[in-house]
Amino acid sequence: MQMRLPIGIDSFEKIRTNDFFYVDKTMFIAELLQDWGEVNLFTRPRRFGRSLNMSMLKAFFEIGSDKKLFDGLKIIQEWGLCEKYMGKFPVVAITLKSVEGMDFAAAKVALRNVIGKEALRFQFLLESVRLSEREKKMYSQLIEVGNEEQAIFSMSDAALADSLRTLSQILSKHYGQKTILLIDEYDVPLDKAFQAGYYDEMASLARRLFGSALKTNEDLYFAVLTGCLRISKESIFTGLNNLKTHTVTDCRYDEHFGFTEKDVNEILVYYDLTDHGDALREWYDGYQFGNTGVYCPWDVIDHCTALLADPDTEPENYWANTSGNAMVRRFIGKAGRQTKSEIERLIAGKSIVKPIDQGLTYSELDQSIDNLWSVLFTTGYLTQRGKSSGGKYELVIPNREIRDLFIRQIQEWFKDETRADPGQLERFCAAFPRGDAAVIEELLSGYLWRSISVRDTAVRTEMKENFYHGLLLGLLQYASDWEIESNAESGEGYSDILIRTQNKIGIVVEVKYAPDGDLKRGCAQARTQIQEKKYDAALQKEGMEKILRYGIAFFKKNCKVVVE
Repeated sequence: MQMRLPIGIDSFEKIRTNDFFYVDKTMFIAELLQDWGEVNLFTRPRRFGRSLNMSMLKAFFEIGSDKKLFDGLKIIQEWGLCEKYMGKFPVVAITLKSVEGMDFAAAKVALRNVIGKEALRFQFLLESVRLSEREKKMYSQLIEVGNEEQAIFSMSDAALADSLRTLSQILSKHYGQKTILLIDEYDVPLDKAFQAGYYDEMASLARRLFGSALKTNEDLYFAVLTGCLRISKESIFTGLNNLKTHTVTDCRYDEHFGFTEKDVNEILVYYDLTDHGDALREWYDGYQFGNTGVYCPWDVIDHCTALLADPDTEPENYWANTSGNAMVRRFIGKAGRQTKSEIERLIAGKSIVKPIDQGLTYSELDQSIDNLWSVLFTTGYLTQRGKSSGGKYELVIPNREIRDLFIRQIQEWFKDETRADPGQLERFCAAFPRGDAAVIEELLSGYLWRSISVRDTAVRTEMKENFYHGLLLGLLQYASDWEIESNAESGEGYSDILIRTQNKIGIVVEVKYAPDGDLKRGCAQARTQIQEKKYDAALQKEGMEKILRYGIAFFKKNCKVVVE
């Protein structure tokens, strides 16, 4: 019986005890111990296995953990490390991904609950003969519940700020062994606070929480933190001189987050999916961490699971509905003419060179467009193909999935921008039932100049046509009393756009991209296709009193419109 693929499972123990396929990343443990750092921060995009790696660290180091979880894995070959470190430490492990709220008070409640629930794992401390009554009281403050029905922890602000240090100290004394501290998604509370408007308060709390636990804590063996951004030391890591930061540009640890080509090939061979390797590579590969090329593991697992259910399943955009895409939308909204041109280059498969600052604070994100380039890079919407002088990197969109996501966000931005001028939109739509090709061409050219186009030969022609098709469809949908169909079956094929107006005028629109810039020929091809495929057949059957057939050709920022 085949092992299952672990969709959305970030528990190492659950994967190893429930017959799930596991891509072996256990040598991360060996490298972490050999490249010693008291406080280690790993910044990687979401969906690249950070939480699973943190769960693996907990399973390896924690006293009382099941050593059989690592049977057959690479780390077991490092018997000296296993003998010295495996199952030898108290471990405090939390994830801050749920710490958010509409205001600072709600976020503090969420943080209390995260730390309080972790503290509850150690209730044996209340009976420990090695702890003083004062230390037991300190522990009790962390697990006190103010609302039994809702299980809301009631620790004071002072106890909250010192909670991780308190836990590490008490555990260390109970076991006679220093504590390991694991903090996953450390920057999520700051991200949420920035979006909701209470960043300064949350940054102050984070500064006290992390400073207390990580700075001059004699009971700390080591700590590992993960997040998307490397928040600057001046912001929340003030005075933390023992911090070692490992970003996506570092060569160390570059194979331990994400799937390498070898990892993906092992999955494809095991599940007999090798015929789909090229599609996986096109859609989900392309990231570069240090010197290693990696796939997004979340995407690979999701798509392979879909293929096992239906071998004809087409690749999907699994990032499309994630909340982080708001960053791409904000970036596009702030783009000037030069930046729009650079986005066009990226969508076309080309690279741009930009300075990257991996030590921003959230309050700095909107201060310049260069900062937003940096955030897109660190969060996985862009990747690098090498470093140039002056701290600049050659940036590219990693794969088709992210390219499609950019295009969707551009279309949403364009829709919002055009609807800000309803008078011009009304004029544009009104020209179609009149057959006024000149006005349509004039206004459409203006919209194109203000938009971001798909261009150049690196992107397939049908993809370019889809972009312009979507742009045009978004404009026409302003006419709310029209019936509009996209890719509608009619005659002997599927027309790009079919429109039925209230006064029984039918409109057929066929879109063409002219790669050589010959817009007249593009329009002629569109009109010929309408005629040969009989795209107006459905409208004729419905008894439309007048039918207009539009051929619209595009090339970069130019267009031509013909009608008959």
